[in-house]
Amino acid sequence: MQLKGIYAPFVTPFNDDESINYEVLKQLLDFLLANGVSGLIPGGTTGEVYALNDQEHLDLFKFVKDYVGKRALLIAGANSGATRDVIKFSEAAEKMGYDGLMLAVPPYSRPNQRELLEHYRAVAGSVDLPVILYNFPWRAGTEVGYEVLDGLTSTANVIGIKEASGEMGRVYEMRLRYADRFQLVCGSDDQALDYFLWGVKCWIGGAASCAPRQHAAVLEAALAGDFLRARALMDKILPLLRNLESGGYTQKVKAGCEILGIPVGKPRRPLLPLQAQDKIEFERVFALAQDQAGVVK
Repeated sequence: MQLKGIYAPFVTPFNDDESINYEVLKQLLDFLLANGVSGLIPGGTTGEVYALNDQEHLDLFKFVKDYVGKRALLIAGANSGATRDVIKFSEAAEKMGYDGLMLAVPPYSRPNQRELLEHYRAVAGSVDLPVILYNFPWRAGTEVGYEVLDGLTSTANVIGIKEASGEMGRVYEMRLRYADRFQLVCGSDDQALDYFLWGVKCWIGGAASCAPRQHAAVLEAALAGDFLRARALMDKILPLLRNLESGGYTQKVKAGCEILGIPVGKPRRPLLPLQAQDKIEFERVFALAQDQAGVVK
């Protein structure tokens, strides 16, 4: 599988009682597909996967597959705290017909490199689906280090890694160490243009839930080799991306969807909606990012 395009780990819409709002999810998915998103990822961090129970996790996978079908590449965020549960979600996604998996570091346990390598080997060995690793040490507490990547070079269905460490040095090092063995995916949103300059063709961005066309426009310009245009487009979206990274990421992405008329609701507790001052500033930078033609509502 070639990883190319904008993939959205979309937010999960909730009703007031915190149940999943599937009617609004249809609206969100249609909006994303109409605005340049080529891959969808249920069960991502921005989708509040950590706050879903096992049945909701599986129900979300099934709903998205049934509703989207072949209209987009479908990557299952098959993540949980225990290897056996990640295997359960992975096997379920394969049976449903998903195209691949995205596997983060199991949260909270902070496995060492040997343990993390064995975790990934066990999950990858349980399915035939392509696997994209997800390196976000700030959130997970553990890095997907070179010891892990070295150990996975012979695991054929581990095809790439979403790199969200914010360390461009890792991008250079992985190119030197692995050449084309692992496909690199941009997961550090405010560094996207740097990734594309180095040949990366895929961007998995949580903010694509509320700014899909803007993400796609930057990548499309870069893939066409027009980096001056890509930089100009990135200039428009960069204040939004930096604001999101400053805190309250999920709340802000959901607020952006609400501004667009997609009523995704509040995040599940323990997260709370934005405070008034944060909301005012977010709305300001979001309006700047919307000043770009071509968004389909």
